[in-house]
Amino acid sequence: MAQHNRLILSMLSALLDYPDRALLDSLGEIRATLCDAGTLPPGVRANLGTLLDQLSTRTLIESQEDYVDIFDRSRTASLYLFEHVHGESRERGQAMVDLLTTYEAHGLTLGNGELPDYLPVFLEFLAQLDHDEAQGLLGEISHIASNLANSLSALGTPYAAAVDAVLALTGEIRQPDAAAQAASESAEPDHEALDRDWEDPPVSFLGAPDTLGATPQPVHFYEKRPAR
Repeated sequence: MAQHNRLILSMLSALLDYPDRALLDSLGEIRATLCDAGTLPPGVRANLGTLLDQLSTRTLIESQEDYVDIFDRSRTASLYLFEHVHGESRERGQAMVDLLTTYEAHGLTLGNGELPDYLPVFLEFLAQLDHDEAQGLLGEISHIASNLANSLSALGTPYAAAVDAVLALTGEIRQPDAAAQAASESAEPDHEALDRDWEDPPVSFLGAPDTLGATPQPVHFYEKRPAR
């Protein structure tokens, strides 16, 4: 089961990353795993199927444009975890350094231009850990994941299902907020209004103090090799 959850985390990481040809080529394998994952609630699996259907029927360029439109237009839909914790404050920089140190302590480092708090990066990191450690760190982002999924639901995007799946792995099921439900029923959601309505309550992550981008780069972890 633990190995299966690692595979699920890695596939959710791929789904939430900027779409590329490798992702589209892997959709069949992802569908076979996620839509039959007993650790995910039936409703989440069904909604993941909708996301996979969308990615399967659109061209790569269309999927990339859709991704940018969703994740770059509203800060409440940001996939950068520390943006929900620190906003643009100086504390975010130190938090990045601390998270990088955590990755490196596990023998992993990031490729050029990648930020450690990007959710797909974090999920891929968790996929490398043992079950208990991964579950503990997943629990620390459950509040962020819930708010993010509600924001994505309000935008009317099936990407909400991928974040719901992350939340489900923590043992929680998202309770849709009335404001998000109303916004999701609107054909043209007001992104600025959503940001005002979805000012996150204080959250913490990896011991960070409470407070509230650019198109993300593909995720790549590398094992650190000892110097010769």
